[in-house]
Amino acid sequence: MKHSIAFISEHASPLALLGGADNGGQNVYVAELALQLAKQGYLVDIFTRRDHAGDAEVHPFAPGVRVILVTAGPARVIAKEELTPYMPSFRQEMEKFIRLNKLSYELIHANFFMSGLVAMELKERLDLPFVITFHALGHIRALHQGDMDKFPKERIDMERQIVKNADKIIAECPQDKSDLIEYYQAAPEKIVSIPCGFNPSQFYPVSKAESRALLGFDSNESLVLQLGRMVMRKGIDNLVEAFAALDHRSPKRLVIVGGPDTALEEDAEYKRLNQLTAKLGISDKVYFAGRKNREELSHFYSAADVFVTTPWYEPFGITPLESMACGTPVIGSRVGGIKHTVVDGKTGYLVDPKKPAELADKLNELLSNPGLLSEMSQKAIEHVNHYFTWEKVAEEMAKCYNSIRERKFAIQSQELNMIGSAFEEAAFTFQKAAQELASLVSAAGCKMAATLKAGNKILVCGNGGSAAESQHFVAELVGRFEIPHRKGLPAISLNSDTTIITAWANDFGYDDVFARQVQAFGNEGDILLCLSTSGNSPNTIKAMQMARKKGLQCITMLGKDGGKAAEYGHINLIVPSDSTQRIQEVHLHLVHLLCTIIENRLFNVLYTNKTSAKERQLAVKTNLNTDFAANGSLIGNYGS
Repeated sequence: MKHSIAFISEHASPLALLGGADNGGQNVYVAELALQLAKQGYLVDIFTRRDHAGDAEVHPFAPGVRVILVTAGPARVIAKEELTPYMPSFRQEMEKFIRLNKLSYELIHANFFMSGLVAMELKERLDLPFVITFHALGHIRALHQGDMDKFPKERIDMERQIVKNADKIIAECPQDKSDLIEYYQAAPEKIVSIPCGFNPSQFYPVSKAESRALLGFDSNESLVLQLGRMVMRKGIDNLVEAFAALDHRSPKRLVIVGGPDTALEEDAEYKRLNQLTAKLGISDKVYFAGRKNREELSHFYSAADVFVTTPWYEPFGITPLESMACGTPVIGSRVGGIKHTVVDGKTGYLVDPKKPAELADKLNELLSNPGLLSEMSQKAIEHVNHYFTWEKVAEEMAKCYNSIRERKFAIQSQELNMIGSAFEEAAFTFQKAAQELASLVSAAGCKMAATLKAGNKILVCGNGGSAAESQHFVAELVGRFEIPHRKGLPAISLNSDTTIITAWANDFGYDDVFARQVQAFGNEGDILLCLSTSGNSPNTIKAMQMARKKGLQCITMLGKDGGKAAEYGHINLIVPSDSTQRIQEVHLHLVHLLCTIIENRLFNVLYTNKTSAKERQLAVKTNLNTDFAANGSLIGNYGS
C-alpha cells in the first residue's frame, strides 16, 4: 500500500532555480526528500505558493511526486519576509484543493515556520498530524541579524505555538536540537534528529582538468569557490577579505556562484561585494558567475581546490556536503550544521565567522599543501557517502512518519479496547443491578404509582449529572413516557427553578436549596426522589431530613456504598458499582423502568418491549378513562 503525504513549502518551490535570495537549501531539501520518498513507495504532493500568473495548478515532478501551486496573494515573486499575511489564504486554498479532489493524506510535512502555521490549522480542521522542519529558527536569526531581520516580530511566538502542536520536529543537527529545547521549550521526545543530504548521482568527483576546461578556468591557478544564496548573512564579504590577504604571487581565483534570477548587476548584495573587491584591489581575481543550474554545480565543485562557506549562522548547509561529495575539502564556519558535517582537520577546517585573518591562514595552509588537499579530498568523499545521502535521509524520515502512523494506530487501538471494556463493564453492572435491584425497583415504582393515584406528587433532586436526570424523570412524568394520550402526572424537579436556587444559594448557602423547596412544596404523602452517585451530597441529605420531618416518603438512586443518604431512604436503589459512569448509566435505566411501571399501573396497560407502538396506543385508548374532571381528581380511574 502506498502512503500519501503532503509537503508544504510556501516560498521554496522545487521548480525554482537556486542561488537567489529566497531559493537555496530548502528548495533542494523538499525536492530531494520527496524524490527519495517516492522511490520508497510514497505518493508526495508538494504545495507551494504560485508566484507566476498563468502557470498550471498541478505539475508532475517525478513518478509519485506532484507540485501543486497555491494561490495566496499576488501571483508574483514576493520576499519571504512579506509572506506571513498570505498564509490564511494559503491554508484556505490548500484545504479547498484537498476537499475538491477528495485527497486523503496520512500526514503533512511542513517546511519553514509559515508552512507550519498552515499545517497547524489543517491539523485541527482535517485531523492531519504534521511534522515540521523549520530550516531556520526566528530566535537564532534575530540574535545574529538584529534590526536587519525583516520577519514579523510575532514569528518567534508563532514558532513556539507550532512546536507545541507539531507531532514531530525535525532537528537537522545537534545545534538545532539544542536551540529547539533551550529557546522553544520543545519536548525532547518530539524531536527527531535527521540531517540534510546530497544526491550521489548528481555530486561525485569529476576530473579537475575536465571541469576547468568546461568552465573556462586556467588549469594552473588555485581556485577557491563560494556557492550559495547571495545574502549578507552568508558572510561572502568575509571570504573576499580573506582572499585579498592571500599571497597572490602564484595565480589564484575566487569564484562566487549565486545571485538573483534577474540581472546580477542590479542586486544590492552583489553591488556591495563588487565594491569591496574593487576597494581591496582584487577585482581581476574575483569572478561573479551568477546563478547556475544544478546540473552545472558539480563541475564548479570539482574545478575548485577549496570550497569556502562562512555564514554568520547556518541551520544546516547543504553546499558543504555537495562539495565534499565532489572531493573538494571545505573551510566552513564553526556554526550550526556546518560544524556537524565538516570534520575539522580531516575533511576540511572549521573557523570562526567574521574572522578573515583566520580564514586566510587556513586557505594558505591548504592551497600550499597539495598532499593535504588530496588526503582531505578522499576522506570527504568517504564521510559524506557514509552519513549524508538523501537515500539515508529519506529512510530515517520514513521511520519518523511510521512512528506517527503507529502512534495514531496505537491510540485508535487503545480507544477501541477502552470502548469494548466500557461496554463489558456496563453489561456486567446492568446484569448485577438486575439481580440485586429488581424487587426494589418494582417496590419503588408501585409506591410512586400509588402516591400519584392518591393525588399526591413526586419531588426530585440531584447535583450535576443527577440534576439532569432529575429533570429528565420529571419531563417523562409531566409529559409522557410511552403512552401518548394520557394526562400529565404531578412531579417537580427541585433543580429547575434557577431563581429560587441562585437566590437561596447566594443569601443562605447551597446546602439548603433543596430542603427549602421541600419545606415549601412537600406535603405528607408525597415522595422525594434523590439521585446521587456518592450519596454524600449535603444538600440532598438535608432535603431528605426535611422530607422525613414533613412526612414524605424518601426513595433514592445511589451508587457505591450508598453513602449517608441511604440512612434516610425508605427504598434505596444502590447501583452495585464504584464507577460514576456506570452508576449514572444505570440511573438512566432505572428512570425509564420507573416510568414504565408508573404508566402500566396507573393506566391498566401491560406490554413488553416487543409490543408495537400501534398496539400500545390502542391499549391506552381502550383502558384510559378520559373523563378526568368528573370526580375532581387530576387523573381518574387508575388501575391498582
